Amino acid sequence: MEAEVVLYMKTPPDRATLEQIVSVLEDPVEDLVRKDSKFKELGLSPDDYVENPQAVIDLLVERKALMQRPVLVKSDRAIIGRPKDRIAEFLA
Repeated sequence: MEAEVVLYMKTPPDRATLEQIVSVLEDPVEDLVRKDSKFKELGLSPDDYVENPQAVIDLLVERKALMQRPVLVKSDRAIIGRPKDRIAEFLA
């Protein structure tokens, strides 16, 4: 199967791409946001992103490094590839 790898830090998804991913994402939308040390440094609250696609999109347009990865998109489905054992099943 052919796959396109997008290096999100060099070519971050634009708002329209993020909206498309969110519209077909099988995982909770808030899982697209990494809740790492940078997230905490910015004083962000995880609760602000729960079931809030617009807030997630706004944040990821502004701060691409906070995007959880990998994100896999296949026709009209998308998942976050964590844990990594989900990837093979999704691509099958």
